[in-house]
Amino acid sequence: MIALTNPIHVLRVLAPLVAVMLTASMTRGDDPAKPSTSTAPAPLDGRDGRDLALENFRPQSMLAVPVHHLPRAKFPVVDVHVHPRIRLHHSPEQLDDFVRTMDAHNIALCVSLDGGLGTALDEHLAYVWTKYRDRFVIFANIDWRGDGKADDPASWDCQRPDFARRMVAALEAAKVKGVSGLKVFKDLGLVFKNPDGSYIRIDDERWSPIWAACGRLGLPVIIHSGDPTAFFLPIDEKNERWEELHRHPEWSFHGPGFPKREDLLAAYLKIVERHPQTTFIGAHVSNNAEDLAAVASWLDTYPNLVVEIASRISELGRQPYTARKFFLKYADRILFGTDGPRAAGRLFPYWRFLETDDEYFAYAENPFPPQGLWNIYGIHLPDEVLKKVYHENAARIIPGVREKLAARK
Repeated sequence: MIALTNPIHVLRVLAPLVAVMLTASMTRGDDPAKPSTSTAPAPLDGRDGRDLALENFRPQSMLAVPVHHLPRAKFPVVDVHVHPRIRLHHSPEQLDDFVRTMDAHNIALCVSLDGGLGTALDEHLAYVWTKYRDRFVIFANIDWRGDGKADDPASWDCQRPDFARRMVAALEAAKVKGVSGLKVFKDLGLVFKNPDGSYIRIDDERWSPIWAACGRLGLPVIIHSGDPTAFFLPIDEKNERWEELHRHPEWSFHGPGFPKREDLLAAYLKIVERHPQTTFIGAHVSNNAEDLAAVASWLDTYPNLVVEIASRISELGRQPYTARKFFLKYADRILFGTDGPRAAGRLFPYWRFLETDDEYFAYAENPFPPQGLWNIYGIHLPDEVLKKVYHENAARIIPGVREKLAARK
């Protein structure tokens, strides 16, 4: 090391550095006699000839077409897909607020899909039914993990030989308490794994006693199997939901480490076929709203299958001709759902989609649509179909709904 106590040594060391800095300054076009100023990059706002970042794109339609802002549903509604535990976190104040929203929008009843079993079920019944027993019916859930460790599937409750038998007994007890059905989340098939690293399949024969028991007990099973098609494709320039997946990359199931979407749907349909005495409700239009012809073929094939539309008016509303034909043909097999509890801004588009023939309107209140960069169109259903979708089908299919509706009348 050179000691820099001698001024000559100092100059010899610093001179090359000063030369480099001056060269860089001249390359940038700076005047070395003036203080350096950094220039902020131009905003990608699309103005004055600048490029536009996708996240800044806020197109405003210039269409001059009829607009119908419906404040509430035309007929009483049964929302068969809400999550008070997940979305409201068992807050009494938020539940009160949501019931007021239900009143304002003519939602007579909701189906909570967050019941759980055992102690969890008791807690949820107390939360929802202490004040609002006449406004909710409850579906149970199976805890596949139990007290096992999250990263050790071998320790999970579902790996024990007597698991199905115990779940059947728990469902029998839940029905005595007033439970109306069973909700199965997408984790079964898409997330949960066996000790050997393979995914736990929906159609695993170990669960057959559970599906059969639901049929015997008259408990419909609502299943979320798979996810939208785009979630299984590369997140690239061809993916129509790139913006959504860019914000939520954890929603992507593309790649060799995940099950194939077609395998998930096939496994789900296999249990529908194996258990004809059990009513199955395909959540989110059986998670195939992009292909209504396929869903129609499933409804034609399996009389014990119905579907609900929660969080899928974004898909249904961009194919209004096909969707309207689908609703008219399968009017007895479609239930209303929102995946709520939802704020008023997310509910208004449902009434507009189902009841009007409005063109090219937003399907959500967000400044950026949450499920694809497009608008939707209304399908203007006739009153007799609206009544079926809004409440009559739910009253026929889900235990307890008819009685609660009659009591409200």
